[in-house]
Amino acid sequence: MRAAVLHEYGVPSEDEFQEPSTGPEQALVDVLAAGLNPVDVAICAGRFYAGKPPLPSVAGREGVGMLDGARVYFDAPIPPFGSMAERALIDPRSTYPVPDGVPDGVAVALGISGLAAWLALTWRAQLQQGEHVLVLAASGIVGQIAVQAAKLLGAGRVVAAARSPEGLERALSLGADASVRLDEAADLPAALAEAAEGRIDVVVDPLFGEPFVAAVNAASFGARIVQLGAGAGAEALVASASIRGKMLVIMGHTNFAAPPEVKREAYRRLADAAAAGEIEVAVEPMALHRVQDAWRRLAAGSHHKIVLVP
Repeated sequence: MRAAVLHEYGVPSEDEFQEPSTGPEQALVDVLAAGLNPVDVAICAGRFYAGKPPLPSVAGREGVGMLDGARVYFDAPIPPFGSMAERALIDPRSTYPVPDGVPDGVAVALGISGLAAWLALTWRAQLQQGEHVLVLAASGIVGQIAVQAAKLLGAGRVVAAARSPEGLERALSLGADASVRLDEAADLPAALAEAAEGRIDVVVDPLFGEPFVAAVNAASFGARIVQLGAGAGAEALVASASIRGKMLVIMGHTNFAAPPEVKREAYRRLADAAAAGEIEVAVEPMALHRVQDAWRRLAAGSHHKIVLVP
């Protein structure tokens, strides 16, 4: 079969790869679309915290495909058979049904990216009705979904923060109440607080680095900051008093740690919202043979969900 094959740690390339054969409690899914995420880049580079993938192997952690005549989302392909291929090997018990009316690419976007946004707000921060939410990296896919999810969950005010003016315009069109350019504010904590009308209860942070520090300094007493990525840097220098003086709660998030039933219910809620037109995601489909171009598009900061189509 044709697949995005990782022969050495770095960027995969399209090549032939052996067909999977099923074992007990396994199934073959015919892949319709496979998502590309920062986690895929880290895994293929051999620097993911959970360990290096085998060589050779097929890249890709998530996809949408046909299983027994029905469309399903899957995010746990069985190595060495990843999602970026014509077929993938999966445990059928770990799949989620995709409702009619949700395009393949959108269904993929609701997976790793969508779950990160939704679970950060619900399972981790336990967002309450009327609270004010700050979404960092709001121009990215996680951020775009987080903006919409926060409004669906009853947030009283949502502030989108990012560097891209086009990305912020899109965040506003998706329901954000205000926006802040991360690279323009002379006093970023003050700009964030002003945009949030002096109240920030929950922060969704895929960035870390300086934006995280600014969010800490802008956050209200007792705020919850959910840290789920390092797009702006792997380290941040924060004053102790900024955290303890406001009794801030700083928590990490990874989808991998969420209980299966929590993830399943979260995906169902997201998919139903997308089917009802309440969540929109811009998708950029690319043919499988353009996998290396897809890697470059992601590195350049695409504001679309990149999906590879076998």
